[in-house]
Amino acid sequence: MTDALPVTTLTCAQALTAARTLGLERLDAQLLLLHALGKPGADRAWLLTHDTTPLPGEAAQYFHTLSLRRAAGEPLAYLVGSKEFFGLDLQVDGRVLVPRPDTETLVEWALQQLAEAGIPASARVLDLGTGSGAIALALKKTRPALDVTAVDASSDALAVAAANAQQHQLPVHFLQSNWFKNVNGLFHLIVSNPPYVADADPHLPALRHEPVEALTAGKDGLDDLRRIIEQAPAHLQPQGWLLLEHGYDQARAVCELLQQRGFADVQSRADLAGIPRCSGGRRPAPVLPTNSQTAG
Repeated sequence: MTDALPVTTLTCAQALTAARTLGLERLDAQLLLLHALGKPGADRAWLLTHDTTPLPGEAAQYFHTLSLRRAAGEPLAYLVGSKEFFGLDLQVDGRVLVPRPDTETLVEWALQQLAEAGIPASARVLDLGTGSGAIALALKKTRPALDVTAVDASSDALAVAAANAQQHQLPVHFLQSNWFKNVNGLFHLIVSNPPYVADADPHLPALRHEPVEALTAGKDGLDDLRRIIEQAPAHLQPQGWLLLEHGYDQARAVCELLQQRGFADVQSRADLAGIPRCSGGRRPAPVLPTNSQTAG
């Protein structure tokens, strides 16, 4: 590959063809070209009606540079600076993971639990490892009365999340903390999409552009999940739920950890591909002493 763009003027159609020769998917090439032209990603129809339009020189060079970076594996979301999640257009860059569609399964499950009878509209919700703020902001947007706290150990990630909250005018409390270390009080619901990739996972090279500390969690990928499950009961209201995203092959292990910690109603939820993507459980209500136990 070369960073130099041919001197000849390219039309939109020719630029897209050149990107395809680099190995880019058609949609990726279209979105990158729109970005280079300063147009929104929803403007793909414009490309169809302007396929013979010559590209300005600066836009052509910028598009070529973006195409090379995408061909080298850099996520599309980093290149265009945003990613849609649960109807929200979120700013993302190399400080945070790119929000995945799979994580919407976790949001949908959380909303279902919050709709249960007896849970107040202003329920306290904790999002551990918020990253770009995707989960916390999706919950706040859907149920504005929620009292949402979003936690991350990374100050860089919190800066991205706070900017997204400001952009969408969604008031969320942000807290820098290594999981529960600086968290106080009890919550009706705790959600988390923690690191769950094993240190030696063969898929890691494909994720090299994303922050590794937000991806890996020990030899089996369960270190952070173990820690969250162990500490969560002390931060949950009685009958409160802990919902966790995990790897495609970790549902059984996570459910066993939840059961061992005393969670009730332990279960998993599948993503759109039918893969068990999230598992969770309920903190049981304390057992009240019976009359026989309280009698002399």
